Amino acid sequence: MDDGPPRFWPYSPNNSPSLLPDRAILFTSETTLSLSKDQNSDSLSDVLDTEGLRTYLSGYTTVNASLDDALQAANAPGLDQRKPVLLLGELANPYRLQDMKMGPLPLFTVRLEGVCTTWSDGLDPRETQPGVHHVTLARTPGWWETVHLGMATLDQLKLIRSWIENGVRGSWRPVKLGEGELRIEHDPLLEPPSAADIDWDGQHEVVKRSAPAPSGPSIDLGSVMALVHTRQGCYNNRGRLARCAHLQQRAFHEGLFRRGSSHRWDSVLTVQ
Repeated sequence: MDDGPPRFWPYSPNNSPSLLPDRAILFTSETTLSLSKDQNSDSLSDVLDTEGLRTYLSGYTTVNASLDDALQAANAPGLDQRKPVLLLGELANPYRLQDMKMGPLPLFTVRLEGVCTTWSDGLDPRETQPGVHHVTLARTPGWWETVHLGMATLDQLKLIRSWIENGVRGSWRPVKLGEGELRIEHDPLLEPPSAADIDWDGQHEVVKRSAPAPSGPSIDLGSVMALVHTRQGCYNNRGRLARCAHLQQRAFHEGLFRRGSSHRWDSVLTVQ
């Protein structure tokens, strides 16, 4: 998808979370701008805390300006006033961010390892029937996939939580992951493991394929917030997960939703 107004971004509730950015972008209410960074100075052994992450991300630029200059031009707070948050599923779609009346927000591609995105076992009835299934997290040893990291202000963090809860307080909990790994990812073509790559012994799912070599430094999990669904947790398909990478929302809703049970969120994810 080329740069342009957020409303030009493809979006369909029935196929959420497609389509999502395949590169780093700066979202504003008027446009989306591609961001890029020289990777030659990357140290793959680094672990970036919040301040280190801000410094690293400050090296991203639009075609015409540094990221901080672009934020300043949009009359928005700089990176020094922002905190990292995982934006899962449609929360990283510029069309949806426009619906949320989100101010300027930088988004970056990151690799999530050992933890997968999966459909929350609940339904948001806004805008469409039957509604939208949001995305939550669960462990899968050996797993990897790309997700999106936003650098949000405190007000934006509150807006994200308020919007996804939709008036049902406590249905989504802000957490910091206690397992897995998070990395900057520079490969836009990185594919997650296929369904055939997952071994299932009747109790546990484990990826049997080796992960690709990293392309960017690690991010300290204690620096990043994520929102996980805590009412019904995520779907339990006879002990297995309904991963977003293998099942689009419509197929999940029509083929699995309310035809089984739920994993409790804290039984499939360790938090700090």
